[in-house]
Amino acid sequence: MPAVSEEVESRPFPLDIEDFLLWLAVERGRSPNTLAAYRRDLRGFWDWLGEMSRTLNEVSASDLDSYVAVLRSRGLAPSSVKRSLVAVRSLFRFRSHEGLGDSDPSVGVETPRVPSGLPKALTEAEVQSLLDAVLGDAPAQRRDRAVLEVLYGTGARISEVCALRLGDVDLDASMIRLFGKGSKERVVPLGRWARTALAAWLCEEGRGALQPEQWARRDDADAVFLNQRGGRLGRQGAWGIVRRYGEAVGLEGRLSPHVLRHCCATHMLDHGADIRAVQELLGHASITTTQVYTMVSTERLFAAYDAAHPRAHAGRN
Repeated sequence: MPAVSEEVESRPFPLDIEDFLLWLAVERGRSPNTLAAYRRDLRGFWDWLGEMSRTLNEVSASDLDSYVAVLRSRGLAPSSVKRSLVAVRSLFRFRSHEGLGDSDPSVGVETPRVPSGLPKALTEAEVQSLLDAVLGDAPAQRRDRAVLEVLYGTGARISEVCALRLGDVDLDASMIRLFGKGSKERVVPLGRWARTALAAWLCEEGRGALQPEQWARRDDADAVFLNQRGGRLGRQGAWGIVRRYGEAVGLEGRLSPHVLRHCCATHMLDHGADIRAVQELLGHASITTTQVYTMVSTERLFAAYDAAHPRAHAGRN
């Protein structure tokens, strides 16, 4: 079975795929990040079709099953395989609806199951060691400290933090405005540590020191977080901040921006927060998404009980 080659020069997308991506943007209002993910997944599928000498009109259900097998053979996580197949199925549904193909080959193709997993939150001590790892008062250190404190203190997604504008931050009221998936707006509180870190960054000695004489892009002038070149801090740069300090305290392989989001939710529930409040803070559309954190907290409760209570093992198998 031919593998998906990373060395094959990418072929231009056919008009059908470009039309589908345009439809997602204009008619469905998908975010730039979502569109980028669809484009990546469809790029992999289109390049594989090139190796198989297939056109979109020639794809069969067995071809899609073969493609799923190839993705699995490459060691992709089940969630990544499922996401790729969802993108391909959406493309063929679009083509069928628009009358661009004789039939939809994705009908009846089984979607890979994704094992339900619980987020692996760090302990409070581990998070504290991460936050304490930012030493110094130079502009970059002020920024890094603020990024980490905001991620953990608000449970914001990395994309939401990078998209923050100056007008979204109200230090006097200790609040920030975030725009989540689907551009849904929510206002969340800033804890004392996150507020202090942001205030230290949003001053002449912090952000002002990285501000260029002339902005490269108009949008950069309104960005809360800047990179070393004076432009808006991107997802990759913010990811690098988290990774760098995580490695410094021995958390490599266990830490990501999303883990800090998990930590925020789990630690709040550990300390008695109402699940509805956590749902609002994280911007979850459904309470079901938030309930996974209650399972994490319950596991931590039993672990603490087993470790600390002198008669814990007497009453449990």
